Amino acid sequence: MNPIAQPVPRSLLDLSYAGLRQQLVADGLRPSHAHALWRAVHLGDDRELVRPDAFLPPLRRWVAEHFGEGRAFQIERPELAADTASADGLTRKFLLRLDDGETIETVLMGYAGRSTACLSTQVGCAMGCVFCATGQMGYRRHLRAGEIVAQVRHVQRRLRERGDHGLRNLVLMGMGEPLHNYDAVMTALGIITDRSGLNLGPGRITISTVGVVPGILRLADEPQPYNLAVSLHGATEAERSALVPASRRWPLAELMEACRAFCAKTRRRIFFEWTLIDGVNDSAAQAGRVATLLAGIPSHVNLIPLNPTDGFAGATAASGAAEEFQRVLRGHGIPSTIRQRRGIDVAAGCGQLRAAASAP
Repeated sequence: MNPIAQPVPRSLLDLSYAGLRQQLVADGLRPSHAHALWRAVHLGDDRELVRPDAFLPPLRRWVAEHFGEGRAFQIERPELAADTASADGLTRKFLLRLDDGETIETVLMGYAGRSTACLSTQVGCAMGCVFCATGQMGYRRHLRAGEIVAQVRHVQRRLRERGDHGLRNLVLMGMGEPLHNYDAVMTALGIITDRSGLNLGPGRITISTVGVVPGILRLADEPQPYNLAVSLHGATEAERSALVPASRRWPLAELMEACRAFCAKTRRRIFFEWTLIDGVNDSAAQAGRVATLLAGIPSHVNLIPLNPTDGFAGATAASGAAEEFQRVLRGHGIPSTIRQRRGIDVAAGCGQLRAAASAP
């Protein structure tokens, strides 16, 4: 006889505030209990939930009956499989093992008086950008909302442990394509920005995409002012498709139309990402084509020197190429920044994240 399968516990981190309140009401509690439980989940630690004096008796009984080992709910806490510090002294990369054995990478970067976390939204990625280590490993699965939120909790714990300043910015530029996992990402960001919980400002959150047009159009309708970053890397269809295979599904002309629609609806600028590859897309002529492509779009271009990966033979643009590219853009009135390289020695830089210890 086969053993009876045990129900898989749900993560409290998957629930929005409204979802948590709805769950408590369905279990016979008053809606007012949701606030205390929400704050304990997102601002306390796991031990607070089982402390005898943590809650009023009805909620205390609910926690005893529903939360913990073998019960209906738990709190996501991925295992720290590796913690790697960069020689720059400001960057740490965390390899986190999820409940099913899959792994993801999360990066914490320190700056003067602030910290930024780079989050993953998928295990692997289906977009296949040729210079990206995550794209080279392929797609395995989406992350749940709670698995995205758990990364924020992890970096916040690390900041508290070392008595550091709080987390200020989030960039969804780690493993995966955020707009491919749209619903889970939006649920997670709603939890992360909730003022009674983690309370990170939506204007300090940047969502990066290779150009998933339907997701860009959906994001334009979101009430929160999240920043949008679009990975461009090529100013013609042929150039871009050679580097970003997703351009074959959402052609460059369609992508730019979606970007114009996003700006018109939100009144916000778009950050365009441009990875500089020696002899491929780093010339002044290409900078001029970028300027023509972005004409009329409120934009800021982030110029990113290529970071090395095992699966791509291209080289970082020669010294001075980024400055010349920037000079051409400036001449057309387009602001730009040359991205500071961080964590390259531990493969924590842009395009280098890869779950080396994924489950088979």
